[in-house]
Amino acid sequence: MTLCPIAIVAGCAKCPAFKLCPLKGVLGDQAKPAATTAPKKPAKRKKAG
Repeated sequence: MTLCPIAIVAGCAKCPAFKLCPLKGVLGDQAKPAATTAPKKPAKRKKAG
């Protein structure tokens, strides 16, 4: 839910304090960063010998 008055009118990206705002994901319209994880590669097996 957007609570910031600037985010309601113009959006977070147009706010002069966009880079400094720690609550843009909480009060503003910015989505929370998704936890992206790269797919893990299977471990290489050593040859027995």
